[in-house]
Amino acid sequence: MELQILANGIVLGALYACIAVGFSLVWGVLNVINMLHGSFIILGGYITFFAWARLGIHPIAMIPVAGMILYGLGYMVQRGVINKVVTQPVLITLTLTFGLDMILYNFMNVVFTATPQRVTLELGSFDIGGIFMPWDRIVSMLLAFALTGLLYWVMRTSRVGRAIVAVRMDRDAAALMGIRVDQIYAITFGIGAFMAGAAGAVFAVVFPVTTNLSGLYIGKAFVVCVIGGLGSVPGALVGGIVLGVIESFAGHWLGPQHAITVGFVLMLILLITRPSGLLGKKGYE
Repeated sequence: MELQILANGIVLGALYACIAVGFSLVWGVLNVINMLHGSFIILGGYITFFAWARLGIHPIAMIPVAGMILYGLGYMVQRGVINKVVTQPVLITLTLTFGLDMILYNFMNVVFTATPQRVTLELGSFDIGGIFMPWDRIVSMLLAFALTGLLYWVMRTSRVGRAIVAVRMDRDAAALMGIRVDQIYAITFGIGAFMAGAAGAVFAVVFPVTTNLSGLYIGKAFVVCVIGGLGSVPGALVGGIVLGVIESFAGHWLGPQHAITVGFVLMLILLITRPSGLLGKKGYE
């Protein structure tokens, strides 16, 4: 029984990490708490669902497509709107992204309605050593790990990744070195939106797509960032796994209605005892 609960928690944690890593990137680099992130995830899920239901495109094939569509949207939103106030106190950008989120949320309600939509893939399941798991969850977990690893690779090896780290560590020094800070901000926000759209495509395979979940997803991203700490992709991965496993065991012992509460209690404890999180560091890795 414990192994089954642990396996469920790891699968859930991988999906949580995929949700949070883009949110953590934007927060850590731009110092912007992007309230649009949850709706970006839902929009990526809707794009994937309708491509599958209307055009017959496999959801896995839609992951890069949904990500690039959201990248373009995120890039334009940052360059056209958020960049105007990006250097203002965090309350200003928080309020702005909250207002933009309300616009996108209501737009999706009008266009797609709030009726849950679900991609149904008949992949079967497996049972090994008493651990039962549907294949769609295994595939989603592997894709979530792959997306998180891809971002880690980009941040560690690419010129854009190094520029993002430089801007994160010292904006003024980066500008003196010839880095176009406003361009890097837009690219960073776009990458965060890409990860949200890709995560939405992955989630569409496992969970229903509905606008009612956008608030839940942004809440999970907050908790994962606090647990893992801003400043590293591994921090988001560790935070997601920890939250997923804790929620899985809490749901078994206390009931599923209390699992979310336990996660937020853990967040509050860490805010008091270790505000930087488990792997938080200066700079974004």
